[in-house]
Amino acid sequence: MRSKRPSKGGRDKDSRNEKGGSRRGESSRREPSAGSGSRRGEGRKGGKDRSAKGIVLEMFSNSPDTVFTQRQITRKLGIVDKKGRDELMVIINTLLRENKLLLIDGDKYQLNLRVNIITGRVDLANSKYAYIVSEETEDDVRVFREHLKYAMDGDLVKVKVLPTMQGGRSEGMVVEVLERSRTELVGLMELTKNFGFVVPDFKRLYFDVFVGERNLNGAQSGDKVLVKIIEWPKEPGKNPTGEVIRVFGPAGENEAEIHSIMAEFGLPFEFPETVEEEAEQISDKIPAGELAKRRDMRDVTTFTIDPADAKDFDDALSIQKLENGHWEIGVHIADVTHYVHPRSLLEKEAFHRATSVYLVDRTIPMLPERLSNNLCSLRPNEEKLTFSVVFEIDDNGKLYDTWYGRTIIFSDRRFSYEEAQERIETGEGDFVEEINTLNNIAKKLQAKRFKNGAISFETTEVKFKLDENGKPLSVYVKERKDAHKLIEEFMLLANKKVAEFVYGLGKGKKRPTMVYRTHGSPDPDKLSTFSIFAGKFGYKVDPDGDVSEELNNLTHEIEGKPEQSVLQNLAIRTMAKAKYSTEPEGHFGLAFDHYSHFTSPIRRYPDMMAHRLLQHYLDGGTSEDKEAFEERCRHSSEMEKRAADAERASIKYKQVEFMKDTIGNQYKGIVSGVTEWGIFVEIEENKCEGMVRLSSLNDDYYELDANNYRIIGRQSKRIISFGDEVLVEIVSANMAERTIDMELVETLKRH
Repeated sequence: MRSKRPSKGGRDKDSRNEKGGSRRGESSRREPSAGSGSRRGEGRKGGKDRSAKGIVLEMFSNSPDTVFTQRQITRKLGIVDKKGRDELMVIINTLLRENKLLLIDGDKYQLNLRVNIITGRVDLANSKYAYIVSEETEDDVRVFREHLKYAMDGDLVKVKVLPTMQGGRSEGMVVEVLERSRTELVGLMELTKNFGFVVPDFKRLYFDVFVGERNLNGAQSGDKVLVKIIEWPKEPGKNPTGEVIRVFGPAGENEAEIHSIMAEFGLPFEFPETVEEEAEQISDKIPAGELAKRRDMRDVTTFTIDPADAKDFDDALSIQKLENGHWEIGVHIADVTHYVHPRSLLEKEAFHRATSVYLVDRTIPMLPERLSNNLCSLRPNEEKLTFSVVFEIDDNGKLYDTWYGRTIIFSDRRFSYEEAQERIETGEGDFVEEINTLNNIAKKLQAKRFKNGAISFETTEVKFKLDENGKPLSVYVKERKDAHKLIEEFMLLANKKVAEFVYGLGKGKKRPTMVYRTHGSPDPDKLSTFSIFAGKFGYKVDPDGDVSEELNNLTHEIEGKPEQSVLQNLAIRTMAKAKYSTEPEGHFGLAFDHYSHFTSPIRRYPDMMAHRLLQHYLDGGTSEDKEAFEERCRHSSEMEKRAADAERASIKYKQVEFMKDTIGNQYKGIVSGVTEWGIFVEIEENKCEGMVRLSSLNDDYYELDANNYRIIGRQSKRIISFGDEVLVEIVSANMAERTIDMELVETLKRH
């Protein structure tokens, strides 16, 4: 197992710092570059801040086979005084002790070439160094920015691993950038006379991009822009050169910020014209021959339950009483693959996007509107083609039979969650009997899941009420009621049964290829750390006990408490990340041995794959190419993560925008993190998070006690810990940095 980066003192701390406070403020602001009249301009960052040791080592690395005398080294480095020569010898002796240089003939020096060359991906920890993650070495290799050769996060690089002292951290130097993950960056344009620099939004990036006058394309100082890098420097200390390819508008404006988030995460702005044209050419008529191939369920009571503002309805429920007293409940899913054929442009685009993305004020759909909101949307009072899982089930949730196949339905009613909830709570309204029957069975299904070990944690979902210009008027936490859980239980059951059905079609290595949704068990080390966090709040979580039972007990204990959100989010981080895979590895969180995604093909490409595979096997087909589907699973998992990151960025931006109008207000909050720069506080009422800088605590000099998740006053010994309930005042909200600065008023409750 690969060892991880330090959770408190290294990468994690720095990435955590992005959630509040301004890394580019105070001492972290760019320092002026050396020299003048260069392409960098005045006060720009190009390669300064390099350590003296790094400069010496870089000189040797640029001529790895050359043997240098001390005089040659001083000449190459421009050292002309005795003090400089003395400092140089201190550095050379240090590099000799670290085994990075070799002593030749008693007075000459050469780079130690007895090093490993590995290939790996760049994981930028901060603006000073990165880790190279490689399958070729157990430990990740740290590379300081002066040795990165302008490699960025996600780039594939070849790295020379330098010799280290025994027990020391592996360090290296990028030899070659093999593959760039991206060449376009989002940032803020800063103009100087007839040229400019783009300061990237990505806070860990260690260089700005120079843009000449001819490549500004109308960008003004203070605009958010998308810049394409067209030339990489051939020597250290310069800036990459770029051209502005899209101007989003003044920083801080809603459209500019949301569009910059889309570009930052590589999200598309529109569909290609050819894809839109192909979608428009699809007929909305259902051929008579198609009806003969399908189970006709148009006469069965059917309805949809979705958010009030939803435009695409990809699932519907049907219900009817059988003569034996059981219920026939159908889960009907939009038959997207009937319209999207494997070799079509629509298919290619759907695979490329892999998922719809839900930003605060807009949806970036996987499929064009012609399909997502029209042909495939299960709108009321329209005949629709569906792919269905139909259950025979009793009032206690006992399953007797399951049928899979393509159908045609007619939705009688479109319910919002609020309307369905009203029928559950009041017992009145149309379809009240059907909805309450489904709700009662759903509760039985849920109880069985939890009894079997499913985790009952629910993530806190922050929602916004926006005006016509996208400005947030209020922030609130979405409440999940029975109507939401009703739909969820039947979707879970359908996904589970589809996976089980395909898994059961073969044995051992002959099992047919399927796209599963998998979720591994929690990492024992992370679970142990979480138990310590929970203990800070007075809750006991035994990391050696039944994990599901321990976490579910905690869920019950913290419900409605101020610390509920913080602890639930931390608990979720202990879990393995859910992913798509052709391996039937099971789903820990749901306590299912086999699970797939089948119920949302309008917005998820893996569901389209599951539809095609299921129909192929229903038709008697043999197993499909596993490796081809595994590659699609990897892509889908990556795009899902990118979508989630973009969604979080848009939420953070809107939270900062909302808090901008609350400066001077005081709020109760929970200390949700501690770093050497400050403490993070999550406001109880709206879940917005900001930073109280240690430099703003004037009563003492505070130091981080990382092992105990707290800061301690040097003189007073005052302690502020993770989990403390505090009163804070909003000091500033930086929309460009997406950060909120707070001032600590008082500690209300210690944990």
